[in-house]
Amino acid sequence: MANKKFVVACGVLGLVIAYALLVPWLTDVNDRVTNFAVARQPPSSEYLFGTDSAGRDLFVRIASAIRTSLLVALASALLATIIGVLVGTTSAIAGGWYDRVVMRLADAANALPHLLLGIVIVAMFRGNVVAIILSIGLTHWVQVARIVRSETVSLRERDYISAARLAGAPRRHILLHHIVPATAPQALIAVILLLPHAVWHESTLSFLGFGLAPHEPSLGTLLEEARSSLLLGGWWTLVFPAGVLVLTTVSVAIAGSHLRTMLIPPIPSKVPT
Repeated sequence: MANKKFVVACGVLGLVIAYALLVPWLTDVNDRVTNFAVARQPPSSEYLFGTDSAGRDLFVRIASAIRTSLLVALASALLATIIGVLVGTTSAIAGGWYDRVVMRLADAANALPHLLLGIVIVAMFRGNVVAIILSIGLTHWVQVARIVRSETVSLRERDYISAARLAGAPRRHILLHHIVPATAPQALIAVILLLPHAVWHESTLSFLGFGLAPHEPSLGTLLEEARSSLLLGGWWTLVFPAGVLVLTTVSVAIAGSHLRTMLIPPIPSKVPT
């Protein structure tokens, strides 16, 4: 059953990515060109997902929005994972007072409301993609750091690490050749599991008006535009972007959860006899 869910999730995710990549490339439609003569057209054979309040084809615009949201989410997840891995490994290797101070700082960072802190960061650079990536990456590294630190603390007590230390291997060698490769699966899983959260975070920022500029297609900006159209009967301007958002994030979450089980098997509850 789990394998079927994984296959279905990967298939759906593959279709979404293919849709995001191929549709803007295969069509001649510019998703930024407005045509008020066909504004708020319902779904039809000519406009599969209808048009928005500016007459732009939503079928093409949503494809561009998926690509933008996924790229921003991927960059944010990578940034958060890199910060978390660096903080977690250095804290565990150093130990002592340094480890205690870093973990208390991590607790303080985790106590701050992520969305509120993200709004503060992006509000200083409205419409800047780099600011959005920083706002997500700098507020989501704590959990990665905790997981990597826990794994590193366990690894540094292993026999082969002790043997390398007794053989005179420098700390940098142990870190790069033993600790980092062993924690790589955790880092990969962190990137995958952070992706859907980062997509929702970017969409929320753009929906609130603190993310990308209105003319830039992303799932958040499309949902923000749908608010006014929905009151005028344009249900399709909300249904299709919201449906694609849910479909994308759920499929990524299911695929990531299964990959975590494959790369990091759960500890058995009973010792086999």
